[in-house]
Amino acid sequence: MHDIKILRENPAAFDAAMDRRRVVALAADLAAMDEARRKAVADLQGYQSERNALAKSIGEAKRAKQDTAQFEARGAALRQEMETLEAQVPKLEAELKAKLAALPNVLDAAVPDGRDESDNRVEKTAGALRNFDFTPKQHFELGEALGMMDFAAAAKLAGSRFTVLRGPLARLERALGQFMLDLHTAEHGYAETSVPLLVNEATMFGTGQLPKFAEESFRTTDGRWLIPTAEVALTNLVAGDILPPAQLPMRLTALTPCFRSEAGASGRDVRGMLRQHQFPKVEMVSICTPEASEAEHERMTRCAETVLERLGLPYRRMLLCAGDTGFSAAKTYDIEVWLPGQGMYREISSCSNTRDFQARRMNARFRNAEGKPEFVHT
Repeated sequence: MHDIKILRENPAAFDAAMDRRRVVALAADLAAMDEARRKAVADLQGYQSERNALAKSIGEAKRAKQDTAQFEARGAALRQEMETLEAQVPKLEAELKAKLAALPNVLDAAVPDGRDESDNRVEKTAGALRNFDFTPKQHFELGEALGMMDFAAAAKLAGSRFTVLRGPLARLERALGQFMLDLHTAEHGYAETSVPLLVNEATMFGTGQLPKFAEESFRTTDGRWLIPTAEVALTNLVAGDILPPAQLPMRLTALTPCFRSEAGASGRDVRGMLRQHQFPKVEMVSICTPEASEAEHERMTRCAETVLERLGLPYRRMLLCAGDTGFSAAKTYDIEVWLPGQGMYREISSCSNTRDFQARRMNARFRNAEGKPEFVHT
């Protein structure tokens, strides 16, 4: 969510920031909506003050046994004006909030311009690529040949983009999750947290999944949503809170199943486990002060890279370009692992700094050195 005050004070800079996201100039329209809202609020407050003064005048006139007809006529007119504004103000506020909620985060100055993943920038590479004296097989070829990866059984149970893992491969999946949790809690200072897999609409809004990405998530018939990532639940743990500075940075980690509709993935990665409707993932979330934000983002990225280094897997860090950076993020690093069977790097982790974008949507704050509430960074 954006601060309307910043937009009001520097509309040209806001439009320039949105232009990097290929969003048409909206600052003038948003400022006009905000002005209409502010005027309606001011008028309503003025009428409320006049009503209070009028009530006092009527009381004084009655005590003096004077005619109150003129006062009462004005009071009736005020009631009509106030009823109109009392209905109008929430509508104007909701319309402005909806417009602001649909706009992506402002990008960090370090984010390169670009349209898509082909314009992402390699920041570092780590690990030597192995040379094989044979053609490496893809993961699904190995899994099926060993009888440990069963896509047919999964399709019978649930349809496409699901997998049944058997025997040693199922144990390996469990072991990898435990390894990552142990690493992040014992060495990286994250607190393991168990969270619900179903969340409400406000929680999905808080981290930016709603309303823009409703199609990419699964919704239950009672209005709850299956989490697309544990980030949604972990980050919203501080929604509506004002945290003491001693609690920051707050570093949380969780291993959960994640659920995604993959609505925009038609025809891509149809075989294998790269785009699944359900998959386990270890998530890291850090909630910190604005001053610590950049360093905390770099630290988190290194924590994710350490996993691959401990496993001996070659990888590279990519700085995403403007056109590939996610809706809520100001800056994102993708960590891509080398897949010998595909002969290419593929994304295995994404580490984003959203700054105060999610915090504004969640109303998550801390008390700064002056004791005043200020939005956290996530």
